[in-house]
Amino acid sequence: MKLSLPYLQSTFSGIVAGSGEELLICFHGFGESASHFSCIEPALGNNFTIVALDMPFHGNTVWQENRSFEKNDLEALIGKILERFGKQRFSLLGYSMGGRLAMCAVERMASRIGHLVLVAPDGLKNNPWHMFATQTRIGNRVFAYNTRNPALFFRLLTLWRRWGLLNESVYKFAFYSMDKLDKRQLVYDVWTNMRRMMPSKRKCKRLLAQYNIDTVLFFGRFDRVIPPAFGARFADGSFPCKLVVLEKGHQLLSEELGFIISQNIRSK
Repeated sequence: MKLSLPYLQSTFSGIVAGSGEELLICFHGFGESASHFSCIEPALGNNFTIVALDMPFHGNTVWQENRSFEKNDLEALIGKILERFGKQRFSLLGYSMGGRLAMCAVERMASRIGHLVLVAPDGLKNNPWHMFATQTRIGNRVFAYNTRNPALFFRLLTLWRRWGLLNESVYKFAFYSMDKLDKRQLVYDVWTNMRRMMPSKRKCKRLLAQYNIDTVLFFGRFDRVIPPAFGARFADGSFPCKLVVLEKGHQLLSEELGFIISQNIRSK
């Protein structure tokens, strides 16, 4: 079922799947959409009502606030979902970029969260290039220039690979994401719009421990973009967490993953 959620001057689109008593709010990866979570309904739909939103510049969401998307917005959207479905508590599933959003939600609403499922999550390590491009004024100006004039970027990308500063998988991922103007513009728009969505790992771990939130991390053994080592460092024993490494790469969302999630989350 499709979902439309008015917010300020904007409208967020999404999907609703399943009919379970618990509420599972899902955040998708870069360049994807809420519909990517339909695949987990067969495994989780009896226990959860699955609600997934298209983030700004994705799917059919129309972001018209003329500013960046911030943690206050995320908290307010989740509040609207809870009100819409008559719930006080919820669980979270974040994939890739959505993992960063899920961790930001933990910072604001930990006392109301039952399960946290992070799948190949962004946000566990700060990429210096991402930080430079989004957190500094000069970096963002360089980013905007390279979006329109990418020749220098591609030369640097090739040199970094030659010098061993980029592995082959990251090189291919970056090249594919930036090889056309519309793709480069999407990267620029999303990175710039989401620049305030930077979770504190230390704060998240403290809150996950304080509220005993059942946390499961899923990684692909062959993922060179967000490798399992990031999860191993995060899951340091200071909070209840299970780390599951699958024999896959970065693309983990699937019907099979839904069943694996159901086998690894703790009963409430």
